[in-house]
Amino acid sequence: MYDNTCRYLAEHFTTDIATWLLGAPIALTKLSPSELSLEPIRADALILLQSDTTLLHIEFQTGPDPDIPFRMLDYRVRGYRRFPNKRMVQFVVYLRKSDSPLVYQTRFRLSDTLHRFQVIRLWEQPHAPFLQSPGLLPFASLTRTQNRAALLQLVSQKIDAIANRKQQSDVAAAAGILAGLVLKKELIHRILRQDVMRESVIYQEIETSGIQKGRLEGKAEGRIEGRIEGKDEKAREVAVNLLKVGMMVEQVASVTGLSIEQVQQVQQQQ
Repeated sequence: MYDNTCRYLAEHFTTDIATWLLGAPIALTKLSPSELSLEPIRADALILLQSDTTLLHIEFQTGPDPDIPFRMLDYRVRGYRRFPNKRMVQFVVYLRKSDSPLVYQTRFRLSDTLHRFQVIRLWEQPHAPFLQSPGLLPFASLTRTQNRAALLQLVSQKIDAIANRKQQSDVAAAAGILAGLVLKKELIHRILRQDVMRESVIYQEIETSGIQKGRLEGKAEGRIEGRIEGKDEKAREVAVNLLKVGMMVEQVASVTGLSIEQVQQVQQQQ
């Protein structure tokens, strides 16, 4: 959910993302991992954007991941293989506060090979820059502040001022999702307008995936219950036959897997 939200923001608000990470409003387009010759190591967390001169590689992470340093080196090599004349800038953006030393790693070393990349820990970032553009508003609630609820209220006011209704709904939905990393759902719902959020493609995709997940879980649960009931009924049939030939209750329970009480119930019914 968080990966998809961050990817949506990076791909639909590329100028805002470029201004934040590259320091200039560079026009960027989406780059498919397949264009780097090999399949992605972890496609759900990978964001690749490009301009005529630059490759931007972003990994948004909710928590520490020991594989990050190698992954950054791997994609740097892939980027160079495909676009040797383009510079590649790489960022790991950690969304949720962590005291793990992994979130401070900025390099990968292997024998004589050393690769460096940049790390942003959102909880250390001042929130003011994230209130200046629509594409960064959803990240604001994760930045440094003494009152996170008040900061989300300010984000809500900024969202209400967005003239484009579709953009407004998408930003609101993204802000609500990411705020869930640091605030309770009830508080988020009180601050952000639910009617606006529900119009968002992001929100609708999450709702749809939730419904589909519920259906799949329901079907799986039904299949399991059906199998259990079927096995139980078969065991009872076997118990009936064993009781008829004079086997003791304890022995029937041991053979069929039924409890002594269940076997006694079968005996009484017969």
